[in-house]
Amino acid sequence: MTMSSIRSILANSSNRSSVIGVIRIAAMAATLLLPLTATAEPVTLKLSFFTSDRSVAYQTAVKPFVDAVNSEGEGLLKIDVYPSGALGKVQRDLPKQVLDGIADIAFIVPGQNPELFPDNAVVELPGLFRNSYEASMTYTRLVAINALAGYRDFFVIGAFATQPETIHSRKPTRSLADLREQKIRANNPTEAIALAKLGALPIVLAFNETAPAISAGTLDGATVPVTQLFDVGIGRLTSNHYLLGTSVAPLTLMMNRKVFERLPENAKALVRKYSGEWAAIQFSEAYETVGKKTIDDIRADARRSIVVPSAQDQSTAQRTFRSIAQDWAAASVHNGDLLKLTEASLAKVREAEAAKARAEVPKE
Repeated sequence: MTMSSIRSILANSSNRSSVIGVIRIAAMAATLLLPLTATAEPVTLKLSFFTSDRSVAYQTAVKPFVDAVNSEGEGLLKIDVYPSGALGKVQRDLPKQVLDGIADIAFIVPGQNPELFPDNAVVELPGLFRNSYEASMTYTRLVAINALAGYRDFFVIGAFATQPETIHSRKPTRSLADLREQKIRANNPTEAIALAKLGALPIVLAFNETAPAISAGTLDGATVPVTQLFDVGIGRLTSNHYLLGTSVAPLTLMMNRKVFERLPENAKALVRKYSGEWAAIQFSEAYETVGKKTIDDIRADARRSIVVPSAQDQSTAQRTFRSIAQDWAAASVHNGDLLKLTEASLAKVREAEAAKARAEVPKE
């Protein structure tokens, strides 16, 4: 519209008031929109963590993601962490907490909800993994291809796994025979089967509920990743460390999928950037480093007994673990196919690690 036509309209008294009103409304709208664009608040997400933010699990699995997103996403996306069970301490309740909107993201231990994550048993099979890296990478890739049931309503930021858990007790434990009749905490039902076959009396219990049970005499000891032995007081109560690797403990950092889908596209891209294999690598590298230091510390403590199982005990345990995997795979076609898929994925992880190690060897 030209200036002359605007003047013509304004000259007509019948149109003047309505046109001026439209102009005023348009000006007000423009004025209101400008500050909204300039001062828009970032999307804020609540993250629930059931224990201290000084714990190894927080430092290795949660903090790298939170720090990366909050740094790069300044003005776009902000994650507020509620540690020490501020939004809920009971591990079994955490998946529902996320789905009900109490938290947008939570650090969840799937072994505490086997009915919700039934396929996680394949990751928990004893004797399958050698370390946190290969377990975390295999678990991450299984989740990425939707091979595991129970994850449909979640966006999985991180699928992590500890190193194989070892046995820590108040009672002297120098051999498999010493496990007999000991009441030992297990992370999940799969690990409990292994402990029972080795002669112990397993009790599946949440990590943060274990130390009080040992203190009360309900438990003699616990399977715990060495890296996390001192996180919640278990190491303070146990001085006999039998380093028989059993099952890894799967751990996850998960977001309500509906919350994720509602994020702006650039915020979704940011979350994806620091999820998956990136998160698994950050976790496993830091986790294994802490584990090595913890082993050195307990070896240096004269008040502690640290025992590497004999070759005979190792052989007995491995036969037991293989029978558990075979029984699990034989229970259904689905289980058998899932174990084959897991073993194939693990083989690729190991091949890549071997190739990397060869490439790092200096040429003569």
